[in-house]
Amino acid sequence: MIKKFIGYYKPHIPLFSLDMACALIVALCNLVYPSIASSIVGGFETGLGTLDSLLLSSLLLAVVYVLKAVCQYVVGYWGHVVGVRMQADMRRDLFCKYEKLPFSYFDDHKTGDLLSRITTDLWDVAELAHHGPENVFLAVLMFVGSFSILASINLTLTLIMFCVVPFIIFFTVLSRRKMRRAMNNSRVQMAEINSTLENSVAGIRETKAYAAEDYELCKFDKTNTLFRKYRSEAMQSLGSFDAIMNFLQDLLYLIIILIGGLFLYNGEITAADFTAFILYISMFLNPIQRFVALFQQLQEGMSGFSRFCEIMAEDEEIDEGKIEIKDIKGDLRFENVSFGYTTEGSDKLVISHLNLDIKAGKTLALVGPSGGGKSTLCHLIPRFYNVNEGRITLDGNDIRDITINSLRKNIGIVSQSVFLFDGTVRENIAYGTEATDEQVIAAAKSANIHDYVMTLEKGYDTHVGERGVKLSGGQRQRIAIARVFLKNPKLLILDEATSALDNATEMQIQSSLEELSRGRTVIVVAHRLSTVKGADEIVVIDQSGIVERGMHEELLSLGGEYKKLYDYQFKDARAI
Repeated sequence: MIKKFIGYYKPHIPLFSLDMACALIVALCNLVYPSIASSIVGGFETGLGTLDSLLLSSLLLAVVYVLKAVCQYVVGYWGHVVGVRMQADMRRDLFCKYEKLPFSYFDDHKTGDLLSRITTDLWDVAELAHHGPENVFLAVLMFVGSFSILASINLTLTLIMFCVVPFIIFFTVLSRRKMRRAMNNSRVQMAEINSTLENSVAGIRETKAYAAEDYELCKFDKTNTLFRKYRSEAMQSLGSFDAIMNFLQDLLYLIIILIGGLFLYNGEITAADFTAFILYISMFLNPIQRFVALFQQLQEGMSGFSRFCEIMAEDEEIDEGKIEIKDIKGDLRFENVSFGYTTEGSDKLVISHLNLDIKAGKTLALVGPSGGGKSTLCHLIPRFYNVNEGRITLDGNDIRDITINSLRKNIGIVSQSVFLFDGTVRENIAYGTEATDEQVIAAAKSANIHDYVMTLEKGYDTHVGERGVKLSGGQRQRIAIARVFLKNPKLLILDEATSALDNATEMQIQSSLEELSRGRTVIVVAHRLSTVKGADEIVVIDQSGIVERGMHEELLSLGGEYKKLYDYQFKDARAI
């Protein structure tokens, strides 16, 4: 993990080197002050000091402080820029990883947790990326430098002072495990807060519709209380660590003042050297303070980076395909296909030994009760999930032998749950393409949405809102259809594309779907049987598999499951 973390410094070595060089200059400047102060005190103590030497020393110190200020600006600004750029690189890599993860991963993980890893976690990583190497570098430099100078002033006093250091190191190591566990717990709970918040905001209309604001507040309070508990434990660990570390440092000062005072009293050290020694103790303690700061940053930053590495280590969507397809015919076959979702404690198959043959340019309709595997079957075609047994072929090629990218480019999907991005109408229609305005307009006209778009104040540049909230269900559906028109695939999947719409809107959109389906291989999943009468073949499917198959009139004449479904819907319509 450390090796991977260091790897993110490579693109920013020049800037990082500048940061370290300026940090070195700052450290050297800090070592100058006690030396100059000692020389001034020593000069006046021996009677050799003059006003000119005092002014010259002060001028030299002023120059050192100006140089130090410039270097501190570089460290404070450009040093943080290194961290910010590394954070941006990690965020880019993590987002790319999200895009490559299989559908099953998102089935099992909360959106809030994924957002937390790409935002909150990486913020602390950026702080560690900047301050971590800087603190280590300065701590080592200041420690060696101050220890050498202190030893040259009075070795005995230096060794006495150094005896306290092992206690500080021992306490730090002892505290590490407890602090790390507390930090990880608080991060996990922060992800839970993000997940709860994301769900509550996304479902705000349902919350208001059911007057469930108090319920949502109660649910959030439970998560927030747990976060407060774990974060408080983390802060308690840090607070104890800070308090004891500061006590040990103060104890060090007390020991030096006591023993150094005795040395001064007995004439074993001069007043000038004792003054310099006292001042250099702060230089000696500075590395310890930096080490403490580094330790805290390490706990927060590395816990965030470890969560980052967890995602980066996840298995990506497997693409073993070698065949690039472009102009397909659209022959689709399911050969003895079985599939079941991988869930804990359940190996139940949703689809078992299914066989289907759909000729190019034909329309196959899938009907039947919910839970029969109709939508699952559609998800297998673009390889959102891979089959457990059997195979699916497109134009004679096993879809596992076709590259995922080229496979999905040849498939168009219009589902019941249309997702629109928070952008303009134009951006949503042209999503995933570099279409011209003319092509976007042509697609909108084919989907019967152009006239409505032109009534909007900004036309195609009108923002649709998050998830298309500013549009009606029918308008969102037509934009989704326009998107597929623009993609122009030879294989089309209509997964209950109109089931959420009222009858009038459904009739309007049905004409767009019929236009979209012309000349393509189409799979239609529908509960409303009125939308599948014209299909070349209708397959009735339930948990046991295929129950019936045939054309509309044939299935009605059989008097089986399809006839029951049809009569039930007809009775409902007549009752209305």
